Amino acid sequence: MIDPDGYRPNVGIIVLNDEGRVFWARRVGRDGWQFPQGGMRSDETPEEAMYRELEEETGLLPHHVEVLGATPGWLRYRLPPRLVRRHSRPVCIGQKQVWFLLRLVGAESAFRLDANDKPEFDIWRWVDFWYPPVHVVSFKRRVYEQALRHLVVPAERSCRVSLRTQTWQGGLAAT
Repeated sequence: MIDPDGYRPNVGIIVLNDEGRVFWARRVGRDGWQFPQGGMRSDETPEEAMYRELEEETGLLPHHVEVLGATPGWLRYRLPPRLVRRHSRPVCIGQKQVWFLLRLVGAESAFRLDANDKPEFDIWRWVDFWYPPVHVVSFKRRVYEQALRHLVVPAERSCRVSLRTQTWQGGLAAT
């Protein structure tokens, strides 16, 4: 499903632990690390897609997490020209995403990267809240920063750690 502007509707998922660290995973067979994310089906709401993708990519079920917040609208990124499949119709030039912040309320042992027949990730770890925008593939960095900046307040409320004062890319992550 591609919108008239060429963007594929998608959800992004940030799983937070009680220490203010976020779930960060390596894509199978690649060097790239990212947050869980995935496309929406035409009959799904963003929240329904988020729960489906959460289970497919991490093995977590709704009772393992608490929804702390979501971006109020779509955040967009464009694919680099080398990744745009010009011979596909309609042409997808990027993703538009609703981002969800979830707090892990279940045990870490609930993570099951092999919960799906085709796993998305092969290894994961907890990283500092502001680590992902610096280390994700370059064309996703702005969207990652936007999502984290939007969701930092509910994250701080949940984990009771000051995240806005953590250092980020040589400066402060002040909002």
